[in-house]
Amino acid sequence: MSEVKGDDEDKIAQSTQPGENSAKLPPEDGGEAAQPERCATDVPKNVEEAETQADLPDDNEQPRTTETSGNSVESDVLETAEEAGAQADLPDDAEQLREPQGAENVGNSTATVKVVLVPEGHVMTVAFAIGLSIQELKRHLASELRVPPDVLRISVDGRAVEEQQSLMELGVRPHGSTRMEMSSTNPTVHPLRPVRLPEHDSMPDVITVRVQTDDGAFQEVVVEIERARQRKAFLGGYRHRLTGTQYHHAAVQTLPRRRADRGVVVFSRDTQTVELKRQAQQCPVTVSTQMTGIGWHVPPLLSPVQVICLQSFARRWLAQQIVGQLRRQRDRRLAWLDLQKRRMTEEKEEQLRDRHQRWLNPQRREDFNLLYHALEKWRCEEEQQINSTLRGAERKAALCSLLEQEMQFIAAIGRHRIIVQNNNYDKTIRNFLDKCAAPHRWRAADGRLIEMDSQHTVRARQLRDLYNSVSQSPADQEQRVYVLMTLKHTVKEHECQLTRDIVDLIDRETDLMARRVKEASLEGLRKRISTLFLQYVKTPAFNPEVAKLLQVPQNPSQLKNNMFFCRNCQHYLCSADFSPATTDRLCGRCRDCSHVDNIARSRIDFSCYKNILGRLRADEQRLKEDAKIPFLLQVEDVRYLVDVVWGSRSAIHAGSNLYNLVFVRWESKKDWSPWNCILLSKEETSAHLEVHDVHKVYETTFICRIKHKHMLARRHFSQIPIMAKYLDSRSAAALDNQLVCKPVTTAREKHVADPTLASAQ
Repeated sequence: MSEVKGDDEDKIAQSTQPGENSAKLPPEDGGEAAQPERCATDVPKNVEEAETQADLPDDNEQPRTTETSGNSVESDVLETAEEAGAQADLPDDAEQLREPQGAENVGNSTATVKVVLVPEGHVMTVAFAIGLSIQELKRHLASELRVPPDVLRISVDGRAVEEQQSLMELGVRPHGSTRMEMSSTNPTVHPLRPVRLPEHDSMPDVITVRVQTDDGAFQEVVVEIERARQRKAFLGGYRHRLTGTQYHHAAVQTLPRRRADRGVVVFSRDTQTVELKRQAQQCPVTVSTQMTGIGWHVPPLLSPVQVICLQSFARRWLAQQIVGQLRRQRDRRLAWLDLQKRRMTEEKEEQLRDRHQRWLNPQRREDFNLLYHALEKWRCEEEQQINSTLRGAERKAALCSLLEQEMQFIAAIGRHRIIVQNNNYDKTIRNFLDKCAAPHRWRAADGRLIEMDSQHTVRARQLRDLYNSVSQSPADQEQRVYVLMTLKHTVKEHECQLTRDIVDLIDRETDLMARRVKEASLEGLRKRISTLFLQYVKTPAFNPEVAKLLQVPQNPSQLKNNMFFCRNCQHYLCSADFSPATTDRLCGRCRDCSHVDNIARSRIDFSCYKNILGRLRADEQRLKEDAKIPFLLQVEDVRYLVDVVWGSRSAIHAGSNLYNLVFVRWESKKDWSPWNCILLSKEETSAHLEVHDVHKVYETTFICRIKHKHMLARRHFSQIPIMAKYLDSRSAAALDNQLVCKPVTTAREKHVADPTLASAQ
């Protein structure tokens, strides 16, 4: 809807297009632009105004006129050049301007001002009172362009205009039009740009509306259209599907009809609201009464003896409930203790069975270390007994016999080790080939396991099956010949020295089998064929899937950067052949050399220390997911802590069973570290974990002894760079002050040692 305001306060309802803005008179008109005395034929129009109006939209885009209450309103937006020429011949109204009232009306009359923005060339059209000054025009335009008024400069026909001059002094006639140029004195900081480009809006800025007054005369009113800052909300109606025109409901555009006042109050808040009051009352003494009523019989009062009897029964029932609850808690506690005891007993028995099984049938390197450790323990006991009971030649003879027995045990362990190595070698080769032939697997979004075979996995599977057939003992001669021919055709696909050697060996075995040579004589030849074919399978050029499983990289540059020198065996080995250690003591010795040295001299069993480290890591990861220090320690570090720092004994009851000792936190609120730990047995661990403040539970002597062990551990691990960063500066300074050994000198020794003081005496 568009609303036109005049002195006659007539409202003109117009049907608008979608997104059309409301129109109203400018505030400079003062509501006096539409006078009943002035007729539409008395307003002169010049040719320039006609040209300006000619640029406005066509008649089909103008707002529609509606008839309300018998008053016809005719909206004339455009005027042609012929009408302007016809109105130019009308008599001049200079006589009317001579009157004082006419002069005041002329000052309040509006004119169309077209402002050209230099140098962009955009045109702004605004309706402005001709009695106002150029300064007021600058303020109005500055608010529209959002720039300071001081930077605007207005000129007419190339000459600057003073701010005190008005539009009427510049020759602008009422309801006429003029053209001005406006530029900015500081175009870099404040450029002149229109807020809304003309191509984005097809609605004119100023329109002329012809209004019919009460006496039947017509009067033309210049109306400036204000741009709405936001899209008009659709409040109900109809929309044309083809043109998009919106037709609003009349109830939406008009105020609701007011009902006539009947003089009687129909709606009252007093009749609809209930007043509530709340007030609490309390008797001075809480009492209760019993009284007989209809349908209710009150028995006579009880005697004191009966009351005492009832009270005793009630107290007995309450006591039974409490005792029953305590009994159930005791039974649960005893059952839990019994369960823990059985669990620990079963765990110990399982450890003994496992250790016994490892003694009887060792399969891993740790199992053989356990055998050598038991052998060393037996040798020390026998040697100690010989030294304590025998002397002279008998002692030497007993020691020689002991040495021969030790050599026999070592030889027996070595023979069993060779057998286990052969079996483990076959298992290792088969696991290696199975990994190469395994299909690619991944987990789908729905949780299903998806497998996919590629050409490389199919090739690896064929080579694996062929290797298994070649390695097995043949059932008959024909089957062996068929396997050898298949192998021969397979390796002939690639011509190299390795394949030529395999083909020569196959031809040799075929010739010997044709001559009916015994199977035992062919065993060595068949092992050579299996070994060469395994080398063929491990070559990435023949089996591409094997490249990702080889320990030695095929790229020489990677091999060079990953090789280290072993000082014992004088070999260059990859980093995987060296055991990781926190300290620098074992970095120059490979795993095999360390194992041989342990068998020859120390014969230490690291399985117990490995179990302690594994349990420590599991417990700390359960308490804190980002625990770091337990995962930086190695088995050798745990052995130093257990044997050197804590003496291989529990801190409380001095238990020496290494398979029953565990490391826990000394102060439960701090992270585990070698300087915040205590070595206890599994039975003592549960009681220590319930202690919140160790200073209130343990004695001062015991705490000092534990602190001393922490100081020793801190001194040892502070020399390791990766562990030193977890020590704060205050702990390091205190460590230096406590561990530096200084000689204690008495006063007498000091006087004697100081020659200056001695001469003075």
